[in-house]
Amino acid sequence: MADSALLTRPAARSVAAPGRRRHLTRNNPVGYLFIAPAILGFALFVVYPLIMSAYYSLTQWNGITTPKFVGFANYKYMLTQDPVFWKSVGLTVIFAVISVPLSLIFGLALAVLLNRKFRGVKIFRTIFFLPVVLPSIAVLTMWKYLFDPQFGLANQALSWLHLPTSQWLSSAHSALPTIILIGLWGVGGSMIIFLAGLQNVPDELYEAAKLDGANGPRSFLHITMPMITPILLLQLILQINAAFQTFNQVAILTQGGPDNSTDLLMYKIYSDGFSSVNTPLMGYATAEVWFLFILVMIVTAFTFRTSSMWVYNANDARN
Repeated sequence: MADSALLTRPAARSVAAPGRRRHLTRNNPVGYLFIAPAILGFALFVVYPLIMSAYYSLTQWNGITTPKFVGFANYKYMLTQDPVFWKSVGLTVIFAVISVPLSLIFGLALAVLLNRKFRGVKIFRTIFFLPVVLPSIAVLTMWKYLFDPQFGLANQALSWLHLPTSQWLSSAHSALPTIILIGLWGVGGSMIIFLAGLQNVPDELYEAAKLDGANGPRSFLHITMPMITPILLLQLILQINAAFQTFNQVAILTQGGPDNSTDLLMYKIYSDGFSSVNTPLMGYATAEVWFLFILVMIVTAFTFRTSSMWVYNANDARN
């Protein structure tokens, strides 16, 4: 009996399998119907704009009239003849190289401080996170008045302390550092993400390290930092993308000046695309957008490629 049962089971499965396949095939149209809005939205708002922007980057176009195909003339002018383009790229890279590490360091430092248990810690977390949810245009306008070289509160405070004042946003030497300094106002976003990562580190690791005689700094370097490296990688990618696409700060505070000292690439793209009512260079600006897109992709890919050297992976550790 056992032998006959074993012989008949595969046959039963083989008969049932086509039935299940037919059932799944009949339900496929319903499934496609449910995912159709997502596919349609992706096609309309991602795929189609990418294709059209690639085409417009090869045209002479003002955004209104019929585009005139010019091939790679926009890219040739951008890379070899535009007197401001490479300066904007350099300023953008400098801005990212300085602002991203500062944002990560200050965000992590605040997260470590506010990860402790003391009276009113939730209030301090709210205070430091509050700038993230405030309207950026209003906040930047406030900072613009604070750093006014004649009437701003920053220079008045320096005068009260008998310290030398600064031109801040009005000087080609100090405008970009001032924008970077203002950017630290929104470090609360990094703080919250780091705080979540710190709270997920198992307490057992710290207890074991304490038994081995490890002090606070050693525990931080050998336990905390390795455990939060995945969060650090996430923050690094987000901050790099945000730095290369910085626009509001320049548009509100300096409009690219003085002397193009803060003309970051995203603002230059805006200026070229909407430089004049009569002669906007939308085709050329689209070519600059594609250069920025490729640049961000290269930097992001390089970051992911090198992350295996410093990001802790629990699966690799078990193996």
